[in-house]
Amino acid sequence: MKHIFPTYKQYPMEIVSGHDWHLTDENGKQYLDFTSGIGVCSFGYSNDWIEQSVLNQLGKVWHTSNLYPSALQDEVAKMLCPQGMLAFFCNSGTEANEAAFKLARKYTGKAKILAFNDGFHGRTYGSMSLTGNPNIQSGFAPLVPGIDFADYNDSSAVDQITSDYAAVILEVIQGEGGVNSGHGDWLHAISKKCHDQGVLLIIDEVQTGIGRTGTQFAYEHFDMDPDIITCAKALGNGLPIGAMLGKQQLAEAFGPGSHGTTFGGNKIALSSAKAVLQQLTPDFLQMVASKSQAVFHQIDQTIADLPIVTKISGLGLMIGIHLDSKVKVADVIAKLQEQGMLTLPAEHNTLRLLPPLVMSQADLLKGIDVIASVLKTASVKVETLA
Repeated sequence: MKHIFPTYKQYPMEIVSGHDWHLTDENGKQYLDFTSGIGVCSFGYSNDWIEQSVLNQLGKVWHTSNLYPSALQDEVAKMLCPQGMLAFFCNSGTEANEAAFKLARKYTGKAKILAFNDGFHGRTYGSMSLTGNPNIQSGFAPLVPGIDFADYNDSSAVDQITSDYAAVILEVIQGEGGVNSGHGDWLHAISKKCHDQGVLLIIDEVQTGIGRTGTQFAYEHFDMDPDIITCAKALGNGLPIGAMLGKQQLAEAFGPGSHGTTFGGNKIALSSAKAVLQQLTPDFLQMVASKSQAVFHQIDQTIADLPIVTKISGLGLMIGIHLDSKVKVADVIAKLQEQGMLTLPAEHNTLRLLPPLVMSQADLLKGIDVIASVLKTASVKVETLA
């Protein structure tokens, strides 16, 4: 890569084609994909419904300005929004969180936002300022003021929420931060305290949403009442689209001229999102939940008790395998690539699994067996060195 800024430390292969949940590199080597393009291609790489929807729209018009109404935007918004919410379409998760940040301040007239350590909300200045990872923020100061941080799953964070805050933003499962799952009682307490204090609750569902945990949104597993939801990634199955969803009463703060986007709500991306949501049926979500149970059972049987594994976390098909510091997750990922399998890292030496939701149970379990084999070999090496 001679003409590109080196903003990514890239793996030594180029993906040139894909089918279902398999990917092929420039040398013809095939991989079982447990990444979904970082939680994006939940319906895989050859979904006929999505392809046909996009092709149909491509033959009509590619782009129109948001100065004109779009029946497709309204249709997708109706499919996506929980009852009583409205949508603002953009191009990514970071843009969705940026919009949520702006809306919270404008609606409440307050500046303070509470976010959480190990949270990740994007890389633009607003969303990066909400991200509880010093490595991501390093070198970009000064950041947006008025943002406080608390520890995730810490009961003292509930006491920190007062009426001085415009909003609290959190992920139900912190993906980039290490696949850290929120405790149900804690999440409920945060939600209740926000509403008791007149503080907006923003739930970032960019990685956890659109079926990843077995429900359309992860917060549905818990007794939570978000005022604003952000989503992206899997919504377009690879086409760039994000959305901020908010309760109808918030619309008074987001009138004409208050916020905007050139490409948000693009008809090509929306045609893909429509096909995704059409397939996100109750039966499909139940199938995801069923496959998840089989995967976690297999992990418990083959991986959880290995000496180099410190914890298993996650929900649905969003899984974290936390490794002892004696083994580097980057080395495990490299070994898995040699075995024809793609996985992801997360903070705190965590192996992150985000397989396409359409992957067969047989291949899901096959992948877990490959991971178990690699981790067992690594365990033996650690014991030998000890």
